[in-house]
Amino acid sequence: MIEDNKNQQERNIGDTDSKEEESAKEYYANRPTFKKKGPSKIRQQFSEGMTFFLVIAASILFYFGLFHLEQISGIIITFMEVAKPVIYGLAIAFLLNPIVKRVDRFLYPKLRIIFPDDRRPRQLSRSVGIFTSLLILMAVIVALCNMLLPELYSSIRDMVFKVPSQLNDLIDTLNEMNSRNTTISTILANVVAEGTDYLQKWLRNDLLRQTNVIMTNLTVGVINIVSGMLNIVIGIIVSIYVLYSKEMFSRQCKKVVYSMLKPRYANLMLHITRKSNEIFSGFIIGKIIDSMIIGVLCFIGLTVLKMPYVILVSVIVGVTNIIPFFGPYIGAIPSAILILLDEPKKGIYFVIFILVLQQLDGNVIGPKILGDSTGLSAFWVVFAILSGGGLFGIPGMILGVPTFAVIYYIITMVVNWRLELKHLPTGSSYYDELSYVDNGGKYVHSDEHKEQIQKESSEE
Repeated sequence: MIEDNKNQQERNIGDTDSKEEESAKEYYANRPTFKKKGPSKIRQQFSEGMTFFLVIAASILFYFGLFHLEQISGIIITFMEVAKPVIYGLAIAFLLNPIVKRVDRFLYPKLRIIFPDDRRPRQLSRSVGIFTSLLILMAVIVALCNMLLPELYSSIRDMVFKVPSQLNDLIDTLNEMNSRNTTISTILANVVAEGTDYLQKWLRNDLLRQTNVIMTNLTVGVINIVSGMLNIVIGIIVSIYVLYSKEMFSRQCKKVVYSMLKPRYANLMLHITRKSNEIFSGFIIGKIIDSMIIGVLCFIGLTVLKMPYVILVSVIVGVTNIIPFFGPYIGAIPSAILILLDEPKKGIYFVIFILVLQQLDGNVIGPKILGDSTGLSAFWVVFAILSGGGLFGIPGMILGVPTFAVIYYIITMVVNWRLELKHLPTGSSYYDELSYVDNGGKYVHSDEHKEQIQKESSEE
């Protein structure tokens, strides 16, 4: 009997130990909760000390950065080189995302009827959308290569064979003009003489050295081309993962923003991010479609006018049209020179045709496709292109307009918010020459100001 009691007690103790172990496992298996307590004096002093420490550390880092800008820029450039496949993947995903969204919008409701499960329709729809977008991308690339590369090669080959003879004909024409002893012929002869001397010096001194440099860098150029193609292939693979999990990435970023910032600032950042996506997607994708249309119209027009170098000039005009405002002129000037060398009369026709085409693009095609995607006036567009081009070259000229549009939107939002706090109108039309805000902070419209002036003049 006594042994039975001891055995029972041992079993109870064992059960108690096992329950404690299970409760301990459950406690450590679950995520611990963090309870916020009121700030104590020690914590307040510690937070003040951390503030001073962070300010001093930031000042030291800023001072260090000023004297090591080259090393920092080198690190950034190295990081950009390593991250090129990811950057290419994000860019490709950004361009293919509209196609994926359209396929999802069309296919997902139909798959929900066939498959009641919530996950399978989404996965199937997304897979079909990504496959369709990649198929369209490959088809466009293959079609452009098959149509453009042979024609571009023949155009460049004809240009290489024709341009020297055309230059010789130009020199003969100038010599004939020189024989007439006119003022213009004398000026042209001097220009040709100086140009000939410069060309001879360049052939003797610089050409051989530049040829050696080109031959030395030829292997490096081939390696760079192969590396670029490999980065593009990896970028396509990265874009597939980005497109397939874009909602998850968006939710994770949103969670991080809400965890790091106060709700007010987090909502502001998310709003600016959404607006930036609207501006960039509307501008870049619209500009690509607009440039493709301009390239096709240029090809049709040059074919009808029987111009030389039709494919080459159409590609140049279409590609450079991606650059806002200055792009058409950047592409038209070398194209006009090529056609002028072949036949001056056709060169004049080409200039007239390009002017008409750009008026059509600027007044009809561009506004229909782009709309008011940036919200910038012509002055700010030119300012953004010049600033972006001066700082970052061709990519800056392309991306400068949407980037400045985002900055312009943020500044406008802050200005309007400050005006609303002061109970003042936000529209720019309210602030004409005669409108003002008195010392009490009250807005006075120009009509009221005119009535006040008329009233004072009548009293006098």
